Amino acid sequence: MNHKEKEFSSFHTPGHKCSDILPQELLRLDFTELPDTDSLYEADGIILNTEKRLERLFGTKRTLISSGGCTLAIQTMLMLASRRGKKMLFTRNIHRSAVNTCVLAGIEPVWIMPKSDSAFFTGRITAEDADKAFSENPDASALYVTSPDYYGEISDIKGLAGVCHKYGKLLLVDNAHGSHLAFCHKNMHPIALGADMSACSLHKTLPVLTGGAVLNIADEELSVHAKQTMVLFGSTSPSYVIMASVDICCDYLEKHRDEYSRLEERTGKIKRLAEERGLVMPSGLCDPLRVCINTSCAGISPDEQTDFFQSFKVEPEFCDGENAVFICTPFNSDTDFERLEAAVGSLCGNGSNKKPERISLPECVAMPREAVFSETKRVAVKNSLGLVSAESACPCPPGVPVVMPGERIDENVISSLCRYGICDILCCAD
Repeated sequence: MNHKEKEFSSFHTPGHKCSDILPQELLRLDFTELPDTDSLYEADGIILNTEKRLERLFGTKRTLISSGGCTLAIQTMLMLASRRGKKMLFTRNIHRSAVNTCVLAGIEPVWIMPKSDSAFFTGRITAEDADKAFSENPDASALYVTSPDYYGEISDIKGLAGVCHKYGKLLLVDNAHGSHLAFCHKNMHPIALGADMSACSLHKTLPVLTGGAVLNIADEELSVHAKQTMVLFGSTSPSYVIMASVDICCDYLEKHRDEYSRLEERTGKIKRLAEERGLVMPSGLCDPLRVCINTSCAGISPDEQTDFFQSFKVEPEFCDGENAVFICTPFNSDTDFERLEAAVGSLCGNGSNKKPERISLPECVAMPREAVFSETKRVAVKNSLGLVSAESACPCPPGVPVVMPGERIDENVISSLCRYGICDILCCAD
């Protein structure tokens, strides 16, 4: 309540921005499985009807509702794919929920490093990178990518899908931050571009309560076992309040889906202003409704970032010391955008970018599952050089691990963990 009374402009999740799109009456819908209310994992009534509505909206063969966030959708997606093989290709910038699923499902990850023209942002892998990785790992069953990433960079999903399908493999997309891409001027949703499955965190950019997500499936064969697989990870007490908000979202999108494409011009105006002010932003294809600007080139120190934007009554989604991320949705008001424009307009960048350094991956000495379930000890990060991590140590947000379970901790890992304020880490005892 104290935070709400500050009346900051929300440029963070959830997408509804605490607006009136979700009525107070939602609290009166906290039901359980009843003859009238259906059952999520055995849906044959109103919940199934909502899933069918979502399938029409996203253009899928099957869409499953999750009230356990995108984590549950990711768990289900990876478990379904693991039926075709336990070895998979992963871009290195994956969320820790995917790493944890590898642990639970016994999946062997093969890492592909994204490439970027800037040290400030993550970058992407190319279709050529995927082709090379599959030729070197013919027993890998799937490629897993994050698109868009936390900075809004969108991968070449169509090109990656072409490579995957050439080799008879699956393309899995963590589309947690891109549910709205299906409703932009150009449909850039992964399913529309050839992905076999995508995990979509509806609440991040659509008018859905936190925890509302979906698993979108384009492959008919994969959909057969989808519900039974979700049951392995899902709570037996799914939230009817969250599911009701998904239904409200369907209503909104069926009537007002063009609101997202209309917002592109408003958000584009802020991006153009940032460019005019000499502020560095991600290059290439990016989420049209996410603003990501580098503030270090404007002389804003890491300690000043959040305070600077809050002085304009703007609450960013994320400040990492160098970049600030802002999520825009139709539920942001004109006042919200005026405040963000004022903040961006007051910055003066030098336009200087920073070339990325070549990063080598830590040595992998054990499978993630083996490391996590081994004998462990908690160690101060400064004393962990040479030890093997038994956890996915990461700052959240964005939730991308600095080191994966089973990897040997080197000086680069220690430096990164210390920079993020992570002081201790769980390591294998041996």
